[in-house]
Amino acid sequence: MTHEHEMQHEGHTACGPGYASPQEAMKAEREKVLYTVALYGGTGIQAPDYLVAVDVDPASSTYSQIIHRMPMPNIDDELHHFGWNACSSCHHDESKARRFLIVGGFRSGRIHIIDTADERAPKIHKVIEPEEIRARTNLSAPHTVHCLADGQIMISMLGDAEKNGPGGFLLLDEDFNIAGRWERSAVGQVYNYDYWYQPRHNIMISTEFAAPRTYEPGFNLEDVTADNYGHRLHFWDWQKHELTQSIDLGQDGLVPLEVRFHHNPESAHAFVGAALSSTMWHCHQANGTWQADQVIAVPSVELAGWPIPVPGLITDLILSMDDRFLYLSNWLHGDLRQYEVSDPDHPRLTGQLFLGGLLGKGGSVQGHKLQGGPQMLQLSLDGKRLYVTNSLLSTWDNQFYPDLAKAGSSILQVDCDTANGGLSLNEQFYVDFGQEPAGPARAHEMRYPGGDCTSDIWV
Repeated sequence: MTHEHEMQHEGHTACGPGYASPQEAMKAEREKVLYTVALYGGTGIQAPDYLVAVDVDPASSTYSQIIHRMPMPNIDDELHHFGWNACSSCHHDESKARRFLIVGGFRSGRIHIIDTADERAPKIHKVIEPEEIRARTNLSAPHTVHCLADGQIMISMLGDAEKNGPGGFLLLDEDFNIAGRWERSAVGQVYNYDYWYQPRHNIMISTEFAAPRTYEPGFNLEDVTADNYGHRLHFWDWQKHELTQSIDLGQDGLVPLEVRFHHNPESAHAFVGAALSSTMWHCHQANGTWQADQVIAVPSVELAGWPIPVPGLITDLILSMDDRFLYLSNWLHGDLRQYEVSDPDHPRLTGQLFLGGLLGKGGSVQGHKLQGGPQMLQLSLDGKRLYVTNSLLSTWDNQFYPDLAKAGSSILQVDCDTANGGLSLNEQFYVDFGQEPAGPARAHEMRYPGGDCTSDIWV
């Protein structure tokens, strides 16, 4: 059945999951449960990764606490990104429901289907083994999950069966069976990572990280000079499933990771964060073709012991539902930023908050030193609360923040001033993964049962 709080602002008309529009989503009931993944890869602890349910209802007696842990059947999955079987793209179909989470093992290639019918105590529904995925599609390393309007689920995959590039896009049917690959022609695609589609403009944008063989062992600067990391954006014909245009961002756009279209389905504007170059790009159409303009640049900082100036490393970004504010995380510098982007060509910095990082500006919460740097972000539907985790990849964590494996991750909550701009840390909220039953764990992406600012797409 559709989660109850998704129905709060959908009137009496029978409808499917999600919301009729971004404006309706902003009126939804406040999130009360948050899901994230906790992982043990690279920590020395031989235990399965697990899905976590966190109580984020300030009126609850278990506020800011983990209320459920659901372990995976195997070890060394490296749970990473995950998403829903259905979202607002299926809002027109009352037979659909946002119920199942699709949780990929970034390292193992395994895909888990999690049933959230009891949203406070999810359980495992099905596991798709990597051998079947490799045999049927020649793909590995699942990353971004989006639901499609026809009920299928699409997952960006970063590698082939041998963990080389460029990867591709895996399709699952409504019963979570492998339906094949989405792309029909991918000539010109070098690497893969994130993607977002905007069907009213018949467009999908995908980004580039690297082949799993390159990034899994850790970061090596020589791989950058050897062109083993991506620096291109790819523009696809959504209806024909064909790559029609690519833009090489060059040295100013190294490792473009997350892409976010405006939530407004009529808009053809998107933002992409280039992690290693620490730049933000505005994608838009001009005279029938797509172009990308650099609109934000985070200067690198000299730091003792580093062979190069330390980049900010923009590892995540998120847009508020009204497309007014953009948030980004500089994982190495340690700052979270808020930009007013009503004019997408001219973002205006309106808030900045240091939450850890290598620059020594981090601080503490409830007596806990902030480890790592701000990484994955999830924003409340009304745009007022931002949740932040601090783990990137197990091998990269161990390289840049070696203490994180012993201290464990945290989830922080930041209050966002949506009237005047500004960020402030909620000192009453701190989820500590340092005291987990099997030992300290690391947390990554986050979702809410009622949908969120990186799940829902409108058609």
